[in-house]
Amino acid sequence: MPLKEDIQQDMKEAMRAGDKQRLGTIRLILAAIKQREVDERITLDDQQVTAVLDKMSKQRRESLSQYEKAGRDDLAEQEAYELKLIQAYLPEPLGEEEINQLIDAAISETGASSLKDMGKVMGILKPKLQGRADMGAVSAQIKTRLSQ
Repeated sequence: MPLKEDIQQDMKEAMRAGDKQRLGTIRLILAAIKQREVDERITLDDQQVTAVLDKMSKQRRESLSQYEKAGRDDLAEQEAYELKLIQAYLPEPLGEEEINQLIDAAISETGASSLKDMGKVMGILKPKLQGRADMGAVSAQIKTRLSQ
């Protein structure tokens, strides 16, 4: 079943169960997906839906840290709940070793030797790692390796 349909099915189940918090979060997810579909006049496939979910996940992580710094436990709790639910739809995260192997393979595949080649390496890695790793951390690792 496509990811979008899976999310829609979960929305129906949340409605039947009367789970308002879950329903609200799933509606946010579907609204973000729908917004991108309308903006680009396309129907999103699983990879594009994963990209939307990854972006939402990143936004929640950033908001969560800001709310925690501000001492807003009520808002931090809501963000943590939304983050957990969004991550449930993302593919299983890769381990550190797997990420390192993919980075090594991409560097050797592109023949990257300096920071100028970082775009090539990221171009290869992004589709493979989208939703499965923190792209900011991956980018930092690539910078470190290419600057040595």
